[in-house]
Amino acid sequence: MTALPPTTPTAPTSHTRRRTPRRRSVLAWALALATAGALTTPAQAAGGSLSIQPTPRVEHWQHRQSAIEQELQDRTRMAATRLVFVGDSIADFWLFDDNPWVSGQKYGRQVWNESFAGDTPQNLALNIGISGDRTEHLLHRIKPHAAGGLGHLNAVGLRPEFLVVMLGIINTWAAESPVADSVLEGVRAVLAAAHERQPQARIVVQSILPTNDPVKNREVMEVVNQRLQALARCPDWSTLTGWLDLMPGFVDASGL
Repeated sequence: MTALPPTTPTAPTSHTRRRTPRRRSVLAWALALATAGALTTPAQAAGGSLSIQPTPRVEHWQHRQSAIEQELQDRTRMAATRLVFVGDSIADFWLFDDNPWVSGQKYGRQVWNESFAGDTPQNLALNIGISGDRTEHLLHRIKPHAAGGLGHLNAVGLRPEFLVVMLGIINTWAAESPVADSVLEGVRAVLAAAHERQPQARIVVQSILPTNDPVKNREVMEVVNQRLQALARCPDWSTLTGWLDLMPGFVDASGL
């Protein structure tokens, strides 16, 4: 905003006289704002507007982590869980119904309920995905409390048949170099930690999905997926994992 002229000017000159109309318009504008604020009644101030309610800031990942840790306390549900989905937003947003950021858009809650919720207990699933998690964040959540982690695969009674894993795409932003090596190393560490916590479970390793950048898809995503596939099929892992390649269903001939 343009600064107001001095409130106690010197004797008017031709220059200051030319600025007088502008000064009046600025003062009128300021007065209008002050008057508008004064017209707010006590009843309005005490009303339901969220903008005036003192509220601590809670990020989505904090809310989600708290919800997961509460769910892990349900021993009956943990004992009935057959699958655990491990990942970032791709897993997390299956639990959303309405898109909280874009009005009118839907996420996957209905499909999740039909496929993995209580109506079909033979496929009952636990979802520990948190949007924005990099491999190092998920590693921290999977590690047991004794190792400084959060123990998200150590709930009492939890012995799933399958761990469904998709992660690594967040590591391609703010990435280490070489990025493919870093992503693969992170995913491998998470797989090892998950197997250590739930050795009876077969791990379904899913490919990471494409971005809207065909160059990045070609130079990073495809390379990472080739290495993940090779990892899942190598002798050390082939009896513990299965490979699920989702990439072809999300790109066209141009790589988009």
